[in-house]
Formats: sequence, C-alpha cells, structure tokens
Amino acid sequence: MKVSCLIGSPRQNSNSAAIAGRFAGTAASLGAEVETFVLNQLSYKGCQACMACKTTSDRCVQRDDLAGVLESMKQADIVVMATPVYCSDVPGQVKCFIDRTYSYMPPGYLQGVPSRVPAGKKLVFVITQGAPVDELFADIPKRYQDFLKRSMAFGETFLIRGIGVGAGGAVGVPDQYLQKAEEIARAIVKA
Repeated sequence: MKVSCLIGSPRQNSNSAAIAGRFAGTAASLGAEVETFVLNQLSYKGCQACMACKTTSDRCVQRDDLAGVLESMKQADIVVMATPVYCSDVPGQVKCFIDRTYSYMPPGYLQGVPSRVPAGKKLVFVITQGAPVDELFADIPKRYQDFLKRSMAFGETFLIRGIGVGAGGAVGVPDQYLQKAEEIARAIVKA
C-alpha cells in the first residue's frame, strides 16, 4: 500500500505536519510505503491555464518540482493533505497544488468523464486553525474535499480538523488529534 503525504504549512515543525506525521509513522509501521512532500521546500508554480492537459497532454506539462508530487499522488492508495488555515483559507502553497490537480481532469470532465486518477483512493485531510471556534473556517474542508473528490477520484475521505491548534508549534498539538490520526491509519492501512 502506498501513502503520499503532502505537507502544506510553510513552517517547519507545524501542527498540521505533526498530525500528518503521526498518520505517516503509523502507516509505515503497518507496512505502508510512505512518501512525504513539503510544499514549501519545492520550486513550482500554480496552474498556468494553458489547457495543455485538456488538449495535447494527459498530464500537467509544467516541468517543475510538483511534477513528481502529482505523479506520486496519482499512484498512491492513500493521500494525506495537511494544511493550516492562513488568512481564512489554505496557504498559497496548498492552493497552487490544488489548482494543479486540475490536470487530472480529462476533456469532457464537465460531462461526467471520470478523472485520470484511478478511482477509489482514500483522502486523509488534516487542517488546523488557531481560532478556537468550530464555525469559523468550517467551509474550507468541504470546499476542497469536494473539488479533490472530482479531480482525484477519492472514494472515502477522513477529516482531522484541529480547532484551536495555533501558533504554538508541534509541541502544542492536543493528543486527541494525534490519536485520531493514528486511529485512522490503523483503520485504513492494509499491509
């Protein structure tokens, strides 16, 4: 079983990365092959709206550090996306990645042609926010999960939403979120 883990926070030792790291560590201990990408360490651009992925190519034609990430995500059985909330949304690094997943959608996707990604993979979406109010930013996970379900053909989605998990760094992650990541890994990773 292959797990592709995407870390979207620009901060090293971030809360969202700590939660994703617990999932990844548990998955690896169960025999999964885990590949982790830290977006802030890569050199890439967002979608350039060139439409090559709809006209002349079956993938994004940009040749940058994100090309390998997109291929890894396509081949994975489980995708972990970890992101904080910055300025009421995901950070720019994550949004640029999500925009590039548009390349997974073939011509005719508006008429129901399925994604270029093999159907049925699982998404573990980790999102942390400093604000301790459930209602704030509750729209973010749904919005991106809905798009990613179309672009990446996800079957099941698992959400870990760390509310009130702020700027304290990874030492400030409440154990309940780390335990939830481990529980989800134990439930869905098959060696």
